[in-house]
Amino acid sequence: MKGRERHPAAHFPECRFDTPMTATRSPDSPGGWTGRLLAEGSDPDPRFTLANERTFLAWIRTALAMVAGGIGVALAGDLVDAPLRHILAIGFSATGALVAALAFRRWLRTERALRRDETLPLPALAPLMSYGLAIAAIALVAALLITR
Repeated sequence: MKGRERHPAAHFPECRFDTPMTATRSPDSPGGWTGRLLAEGSDPDPRFTLANERTFLAWIRTALAMVAGGIGVALAGDLVDAPLRHILAIGFSATGALVAALAFRRWLRTERALRRDETLPLPALAPLMSYGLAIAAIALVAALLITR
């Protein structure tokens, strides 16, 4: 058929996105949490798995930014008085650690829901981050206004 090309996936039928793959566990498949995850349901569309991974990495970047913010506040010297500076630095850093831990939990719950073809879980991190950042920003602005 001249002028009409086949879709690249037609050359590789095992890479088709519209055919669900069933997870089977071979004797050399990984153990632990990865083995348990892979044994559940069927392999989702790779695009969804990769989107889930990108979301996980975005939460990890947010966690790193929170830790960096904590370090920045800790080194702020004359900008904020010592007791409040230490509280804000610990708060930002602890929030970054919590976000990192919850990011993995969210990735795992979402991946499991994708494999089981279930409704995706609601994001527990979103309210934590939005309210937490709002409270921290208000505290920082109040501290700057009071000390200046």
